[in-house]
Amino acid sequence: MFKNTFSSYGLIAILLHWLMAITVLGLFGLGLYMVELTYYDSWYKGSLDLHKSIGITLAAVFVFRVLWRLFSNQPKSLSSNKVMNQLAHTAHIVMYLILAVIMVSGYLISTADGRPINVFSVLSVSALDFTFDEQADIAGEIHYYGACILIGLSVLHALGALKHHFIDKDKTLIRMIKPKEY
Repeated sequence: MFKNTFSSYGLIAILLHWLMAITVLGLFGLGLYMVELTYYDSWYKGSLDLHKSIGITLAAVFVFRVLWRLFSNQPKSLSSNKVMNQLAHTAHIVMYLILAVIMVSGYLISTADGRPINVFSVLSVSALDFTFDEQADIAGEIHYYGACILIGLSVLHALGALKHHFIDKDKTLIRMIKPKEY
């Protein structure tokens, strides 16, 4: 089952979810590691290039995921609590918005000097024709705090999934692991 149904997520949505989750966590860890390096550390440039390349790749996957979500069926909630359902829906939208802010701010940090972003030595993403004062510093603050907020929301998201599984004993978590009609 590749596509979503009204009762379950399909393989594509599941793969996109977990690919992005693992990548975001990895980028967060790499980002925390990178900021501790000095210019003279042997892996300074390599970690920076890797972070940028994975970030741009994640941005492309993110665009595809948003389009997939917009044009796919969305499984109905298993909970009858309308307030919780609205809260979960709002949390998903907020997580998407924060992801977008992180990606744009990362782009602005990387292109503040007017140079393009080299993506795995295969693709070059051009810088904008304009910059603003202290672009890298301002975008860097937004990028860092956005990432911290996203990780916090991701932890709440995971705890909510575990609550569904162990306390509510419903199929919410299972639907995001295994594509099957429920």
